[in-house]
Amino acid sequence: HIVVAPGANNALGIAQVDTALAQAPSSALLLIQLEISLVTVSHTISKAAAKGLRVILDPAPVPRKGLPPECFHGLYLITPNEVEAEALTGVPVTDEKSAARAATQLLKAGVENVVITLGSGGALLASPASSELIVAPPVDAIDTTAAGDCFNGALAVALSQGMSLQEGVSQACQCAAVSVTRQGAQHSMPHAREVQ
Repeated sequence: HIVVAPGANNALGIAQVDTALAQAPSSALLLIQLEISLVTVSHTISKAAAKGLRVILDPAPVPRKGLPPECFHGLYLITPNEVEAEALTGVPVTDEKSAARAATQLLKAGVENVVITLGSGGALLASPASSELIVAPPVDAIDTTAAGDCFNGALAVALSQGMSLQEGVSQACQCAAVSVTRQGAQHSMPHAREVQ
């Protein structure tokens, strides 16, 4: 189980975001998710994109009413899983073809690139020009808790190290595959040497 005590997250506001972004180099990459207020999320995406940062949104947890349209504009990448992709687009995601339909909806909403994670099925990477399935290594999964967090963290690291989006998604799939072979959340996260 993961328990969230959102006190500090609820207190994160626009002034703190602006202070942090003022210190961020223009080459920085920003990974954000939805455990802070949507007002702060929307402001952060807008300000970071205006500064030229590549912004990745892990849309978890998706609010019942979905996301306001302004949250999609300025995103370099959005990374929903199947359930989150359906909540955001209304398209039930069950396989590569349905994931591609959901990705098309997200691209039309203004996102530059989309990765829909499909668990053991890998991840669908889509941009306006192309779509491809990146396979995950086969493993015996024990506990999938925090696999999405592992995927997103590994992807952000890979991109910050200069990997292409395809290379980064492939490495993120490998990291998440290692994480599901272990119990727990933080304890399941692999070290780089294990993935290599």
